Amino acid sequence: MKLRLYNPELFQGNLKKINYFEGWYFKHVSGDLDQVWSFIPGISLNGTNSHAFIQVINGITGDTDYITFPLEQFSFNKDSLDIVIGKSRFTSNFVSLDIDSENFKIKGKISYSKIIKYPSSLFSPGIMGWYSFVPFMECKHGLVSVNHSLTGDLEINKLQVSFTGGKGYIEKDWGTSFPEAWIWIQSNNFSDAHTSFTFSVAKIPWLGKFFMGFIVFLYYKGEFILFSTYNKSSLADVLHDNDSVSLTLKNKSYLLKVKAVRKTFGELKAPASGNMSRRIKESVDSEVTLSLYDLNNNMLYSDTGKRAGLEVIDKIFEYLGE
Repeated sequence: MKLRLYNPELFQGNLKKINYFEGWYFKHVSGDLDQVWSFIPGISLNGTNSHAFIQVINGITGDTDYITFPLEQFSFNKDSLDIVIGKSRFTSNFVSLDIDSENFKIKGKISYSKIIKYPSSLFSPGIMGWYSFVPFMECKHGLVSVNHSLTGDLEINKLQVSFTGGKGYIEKDWGTSFPEAWIWIQSNNFSDAHTSFTFSVAKIPWLGKFFMGFIVFLYYKGEFILFSTYNKSSLADVLHDNDSVSLTLKNKSYLLKVKAVRKTFGELKAPASGNMSRRIKESVDSEVTLSLYDLNNNMLYSDTGKRAGLEVIDKIFEYLGE
């Protein structure tokens, strides 16, 4: 059996937990960028209404659905990412969907290839680095694939949609609750087919206090460029209005300027003490512009990512001290 700590894509919990959630985020963008669909399979264990679920979001229209299943219809593999909920299956290498809800009838299979994983080491099991070893954190985060190619089709409400030639991304979260406030940005649809970017900053409660934690990477030319609280990077120049968020990150070698522009939003459910009772807005149709510099202010890279995921809980700006 694989060690779960060093394989965050695996199911980290058990079905006897209380006030616990775990969910995986599978994003799919068609080759022509005309279709963006994300699927979030997971479980909510809260003692009164424990269940499995699949959330669906149409990134173009913002339409969403939250479909519940009895826990008996949830199963997992101990040695690989292989989750079955109802008639749908979610793995590291493909999704096979058979969803019949009030809003969506979705059936088909999308396969993944050329998968790029975030590196793991003895003292850094994943994107959380040594934070992976810290106890009593309300939410932990893992990356499954920061970039992969898609092959396959889905029939969505009687419309045949091809994802062949498109791009995918997979991440996950688990714990008791999402943070009180955060910003999340993600895109791997840049001019360069291999580039991927993910940004997350949140108010992290711990032992009766809190700190502002962030984990950010730019995957560019085969290298993961990391900006994080635990590698002593800095986050500054945070600005926002109704349409955009901009900020600057700096580590020991690089400076990265980020600007995300909001577009279509859909409403999703999020966990609070294991109960999927919170409502948040997520866009999968935004844009993020990146500019990377060395510390002598020489620009090394600049590009705009399309069909970006974006979540902004506005209270975060009270803690970032804009």
